[in-house]
Amino acid sequence: MTYLIPTNLEGALISLAKQRDRIVAGGTDVYPAMRQGNTPRSLLDVTRIKELMNITVMDTGVRIGAAVTWSKIVKAKLPAAFDGLKHAAKEVGSIQIQNAGTIAGNLCNASPAADGVPPLLTLDARVELASAERGARILPLQEFILGVRKTAVAFDEIVTAIHIPTPPDGAGSAFEKLGSRKYLVISIAMTAALIKCDVHGLISEARVAIGACSPVALRMAQLEADLVGVKPSEVEILPNHLSQLSPIDDVRGPGSYRVDIVQEQCRRAIQKAAANG
Repeated sequence: MTYLIPTNLEGALISLAKQRDRIVAGGTDVYPAMRQGNTPRSLLDVTRIKELMNITVMDTGVRIGAAVTWSKIVKAKLPAAFDGLKHAAKEVGSIQIQNAGTIAGNLCNASPAADGVPPLLTLDARVELASAERGARILPLQEFILGVRKTAVAFDEIVTAIHIPTPPDGAGSAFEKLGSRKYLVISIAMTAALIKCDVHGLISEARVAIGACSPVALRMAQLEADLVGVKPSEVEILPNHLSQLSPIDDVRGPGSYRVDIVQEQCRRAIQKAAANG
């Protein structure tokens, strides 16, 4: 097996186009898979490419480089609308995994229980990809993750950044996760919310996303619409608000249990996000 460590994006893209390397950053998903016999012919380590390593705050929003670690996100100075993402970052595996695992790796793994996806959905995140032949393109996150372990990344593309437009002024966010223990656990259910309230304390904008209850994490469109004009303390989560979900029965719990959990998670996340704004 060949292990390549390019120091610039152009070199990485050329290598990828020629020999279809397996991209690795933190390796928190790649290396466990290799122990099970899924060994690629070559690994392309992107952690020396400077433009993938930084968080940049601009007038139009925030650019998070693809190889930025969860620990770096936790420490970054970002608005309250990013509190949900920071909370999710603290829930990814253990401290050691947070120090190595990257934001793009979490997305490219395309697990239904990927902790970073729900809060990024509430932030209207977009994914930037680059190819040596076709240049760059940007996809909304909901168009990037196509299904369980399936993404829109072409064989010759590298995810280069996550773009987040400037959140609504005064918005707060929160993240709720339930697992069988505190660390190193796959979510049973998780919910992220971004809430903005008006001067009267009523919700004026709501974004709610749920993970681990469907093949891909989803925004709850009907719930978001019904929350507008409601006091956070009077939020009511109805069955039709969660009709998009299709939770499975597995060793972590039955689907009906997940739905019950999500109803309470939504209430808590909405109220916490409103308080954080």
